This record gives sequence, structure tokens and C-alpha cells, in this order.
Amino acid sequence: MGTPLSASTGAPHAAILGVGAYRPVRVVPNADVVDAIDSSDEWIQQRSGIKTRRWAGPEESVQMMSVEASRIALERAGLDAGQIDCVVVATVSHLLQTPAVATAIAHELGTDAAAFDISAACSGFCHGISMASDFVRAGSAQHVLVIGVERLTDILDLTDRGTAFIFADGAGAAVVGPSDTPGIGPVVWGSDGEQFDLIRQREDWRDVVGSPERPGSGVMPHLVMQGNPVFRWASFAMAKIGQQAIDRAGITLDDLDVFVPHQANMRIIDAMARSMKLPSHVRIARDVADQGNTSAASVPLALERMIAEGDARSGDTALLIAFGAGLSYAAQVVTVP
Repeated sequence: MGTPLSASTGAPHAAILGVGAYRPVRVVPNADVVDAIDSSDEWIQQRSGIKTRRWAGPEESVQMMSVEASRIALERAGLDAGQIDCVVVATVSHLLQTPAVATAIAHELGTDAAAFDISAACSGFCHGISMASDFVRAGSAQHVLVIGVERLTDILDLTDRGTAFIFADGAGAAVVGPSDTPGIGPVVWGSDGEQFDLIRQREDWRDVVGSPERPGSGVMPHLVMQGNPVFRWASFAMAKIGQQAIDRAGITLDDLDVFVPHQANMRIIDAMARSMKLPSHVRIARDVADQGNTSAASVPLALERMIAEGDARSGDTALLIAFGAGLSYAAQVVTVP
């Protein structure tokens, strides 16, 4: 017989204790992107609802934005970095294959916590929140810092009519810790690999940087998306996932106060709300209009803005839902800190 393994005692429940955000200083109006894609402000707003977006400057790196958002989240949670046991960073735009940027972020914050990156595109933050909740309840960690961060402008083709006006940069962070009452509901997550090509990196790194024809050329892979199929898939498939998350949390739509979907574009947000038949009292995040689509950062950025503007209040019940490349998705009901 094997030697018995001692079990760690986790918390009865987990909750989000604080949320922080970092938005790049540069605000880019539609007028600055229309010429390169032969478009217009009216066309962009009609198609996406985006009026402006935030693009990072040279000094606003993935690490810098993450650290700034994390410091705010820690302060709001009433913790210091030394109390963080694990750092999870959701991103697709940290351009070093290794090491994980989470380790550098943890060090700069002042913790030697476990630290790793996850790649689930736009749904990465919701994946991270679920993992953090499990860690806290299992006893693997007492406090987990979850970061969603992107510098998508590094992999954006500014002449691509399908993506140049949509994607943007920024970071959002949340501290997850123990709670006496349920603060993070069961996750509903999965993937639809049949749709793998709908949102993807266009070129393989080997084909652009290391090709015999262009050794060391410095050409970057670019992010591309098939907008119409993504709209059709997300608008209706994600409504079902959202309802499943509500059911698994043991509540009804009438119990919901806030809806924070991935800020893909306004048309998808509105279509999801209609498909789910959200009650009129539910307040809906619409951060995409001024921020653009920041992939893994979009849900925490949108939630933080709702809290800052009073649209999401402490104790409110919120549905988080995100979907992205893969196609991967995740949703959970949380209590607003």
C-alpha cells in the first residue's frame, strides 16, 4: 500500500476581492484608421460600435500594463504582493515563447509566487478566474492574481479591413481569495475546434522570421478574423453558454444585476443580450465603444469600468462570459467585489 498523502485544507468558497485596470494613454479615433482600410467612421461604428480605441506606446509593455493593473487590484483587495501565492496571466501577445511573462510580473510586484501564462485568447481571463477559484478552494493557494493583458497592436495588420479597427491594448487584473459565501460560480467552458480558423495568427513564426528567403527579416505574424462567421457563432452559441452558467450557479435571469460579456463588438453584445432575453434591469458592459477589443483583457477592463462608474456595485451578481480564437469559451457568475 502507498503512503497516505496529506491533504491541504482550502477555503469553503472563493470570491473576487479586488479589480484593477490599465488603459494605454493613447486614444485612437476612427478617423486615424479609416484611410488605411478604405473605410469611414460611420461604417466602423455601424459594424462594431467602436468610436475610439486604446493603443499602447513603446513604454507600455505587456509587463508594465499588467503590473500597473495588478497594483490597483491588490490595493482594492486590501492585500500586498507578498500575500499572493499564484499569478496567472492570460495573453496571446507576449511575444517571447518562454519564459512566461507572469514570472517577470510577479518579481516586479515583489512576490515569488507560482507564476504562469495561459493562452485561451479572449476567454483567457474567465479561464483564469475559474482556475483561481479552484486553487483557493482546494488549498493550493490562498490568494491568486489573475491578469488579462494584450498588446494586440504588435500583431495587427493596420491595412486589414477585418481587424485593424477592432483590436486594441490594455490590462485588467483581479485578486481571487477565500470567502465564507460563494463568490465565483461553477464555470461552463469548452471549445469548438471545428471553428479553429475563424480567428487566428495568419502566419507561422517559422514562415516569416526564419524563412530562407527572408532570414531575420523581422516580419511579424498578424492576427486575422472571419468576422461574419464569428458573429453568427458567438451571438447564439454563447447565449446558451451564458444560460448554462446561470443555471449552474443556482440563480435565474431575474437574479442577475450585471452582464459583462467579452467586448468583441457592440453587435455581438446586443445579439447575446437579446438571445438570452436579459431583463431590462440588467446593466450591460459596453466598454468596447471607447476601448476597442482587447481580447483577454476585455472582461476585466469592462468590469472595472462598470465598478468605477457605479454601474456595478459591491455585492451585485454578475455574469462573465468570453469567447475567442480556438474557438474557446468560458462563463461564470461572480459577485462584484
